[in-house]
Amino acid sequence: MKNTNLNDVSVFVEVVRTNGFRAAAEKLNLGAGSVSETIQRMENRLGVRLIERTTRKMSLTKAGETLFQRTSPALAELESALNDLGEVEDAISGVLRLSAPRSSSPFFFDELLANFCSSYPAVNVEVMYNDEKIDLVTSGVDAAIRSQTLLEKETHAVEIGPKLDMVLVASPDYLKHSGYPKKIMDLTAHDGIRFGFGRADLLAPWSFVEGKKSPFVVNPKPRIIVNDMTSMINFTRAGLGIAYLYRKPAESFIESGELVALFDKNLPSLPRYTINYLSKRHMPARLRAFIDLAKKG
Repeated sequence: MKNTNLNDVSVFVEVVRTNGFRAAAEKLNLGAGSVSETIQRMENRLGVRLIERTTRKMSLTKAGETLFQRTSPALAELESALNDLGEVEDAISGVLRLSAPRSSSPFFFDELLANFCSSYPAVNVEVMYNDEKIDLVTSGVDAAIRSQTLLEKETHAVEIGPKLDMVLVASPDYLKHSGYPKKIMDLTAHDGIRFGFGRADLLAPWSFVEGKKSPFVVNPKPRIIVNDMTSMINFTRAGLGIAYLYRKPAESFIESGELVALFDKNLPSLPRYTINYLSKRHMPARLRAFIDLAKKG
């Protein structure tokens, strides 16, 4: 690489991963000037510009994008291998980095993490809740918890968590003022509290089954779009519309009468969540322990 050393490449990859020179400097415990000098040194040695930067933002050039895509997976594999060499076989320790959808938090995932931390006190956990697809190669996480609809290709997947029973709910006040939908298709005329996967144009579908017909989808007009199920329940309790969500977080409100369940016989169960990871080779002991515990739960 024209005398460019591995440390310089590591600094470049971290700048891209963190989307900034200052953030990379903090992550690597280096001075911001040192990081900038490293990138400039690489560019001078390679004879190409890797990063376009201004005082407000940065972006990769075509050469920079090519270099990042080629080097990031190799560095991740190298870091994993070196970390594994430093671990005692039966010592489960270090930092477990996970990505999970927000909906899994109150449903089962927070409880699972608490059990894991109690079982393995030498492991620190970093979990980032994010509803979009994630690139396990470049994200720096050990594993991602996702639903079947948000899986990346070429990943190993293990089912975890309970079966996802769905429920359609509205408040008594909303139904009093807007009327009960008598048929499933009547929902199109109602206000929907819709779940959005990270952005407003990617909404969770409302799926139904009816007799021997194939499952079908109804899309009511979105009154509110939100990516948090607790907020969905709160907005529904406030009488702002009808919500389609996991049954478990809504059960207590149905039992108390604050929410009314609709079309219970026409709601399918969705596939369980999965924990997704890239390879079984060089798997850190902490990740293996987490997967084993999740499978039991």
